[in-house]
Amino acid sequence: MRIRWSKIFSSLLLPFLVVMLWEMGAIYLEKPSVLPRVGQVLVILVHPFAKVLTNTSLFDNICVSLARVMMGFTLAVVIAVPLGVFMGRFSWVKDIVEPLVELLRPVPPLAWVPLILAWTGIISIAEILSLPAGNMIWGNMQLSMLIIIIIGVFFPVLLNTIHGVQSVSPLIIGAAQTEGATEIALLLKIIVPLAFPSILTGIRIGLGIGWMCVVAAEMLPGSTAGLGYLIWYAHELLRTDVALAGIIIIGLIGTAFDKIFHLIEHRCFSWVE
Repeated sequence: MRIRWSKIFSSLLLPFLVVMLWEMGAIYLEKPSVLPRVGQVLVILVHPFAKVLTNTSLFDNICVSLARVMMGFTLAVVIAVPLGVFMGRFSWVKDIVEPLVELLRPVPPLAWVPLILAWTGIISIAEILSLPAGNMIWGNMQLSMLIIIIIGVFFPVLLNTIHGVQSVSPLIIGAAQTEGATEIALLLKIIVPLAFPSILTGIRIGLGIGWMCVVAAEMLPGSTAGLGYLIWYAHELLRTDVALAGIIIIGLIGTAFDKIFHLIEHRCFSWVE
């Protein structure tokens, strides 16, 4: 019990000191447009359903950002995991795809923004699927943002999947083949399950990058909702309290994502060294 409380105290000590320095700095400056008091930001955080700056609430903007990142993240995983499995298992697939992957992988997702905007404009998924444009989620699901998120998530998931597949012991594969296992059975029953810890690590990293990408993408033209948009709009109106509230929410959600996947890894794959 003492160790547990000691860990809790240690983990809260530095954030507490940062908050104290923030409050003292705000009192000294007396300029809310530069550095608001802690209480001003807390008022926004404890009233997430109140309208903030626009006709939307903090909760509305959180939902839009989460919907964007979840859709882009899901599409990236659906593409990257099967491709990574085949690249890790079949050398001829890797020989064909790897040069292009290595060429594109170092390019930051946001470097694609000018081209993606030129190709897709600000068209939304609602327009593509002929859905009601007034829908809070689909009406703000711009194709350009989804592509940026997909790019950010894709490469960590792909590379970790390849690594996981190639890390499966040849002895295990050879034993299964000796017993008459087909290639499909090898992939589904042996290779993918054994590679899954590495795949999950890639998914965990990819989701973190995707979350960073969506916030940056929401500051681009065409965005009218989302945490990134809210922060940028607050900056233009000199509402630093709203901007800081958005930044805190981004950090909390990103931490929650990471903790959830870390917990899954610990509970399900504690045997992995």
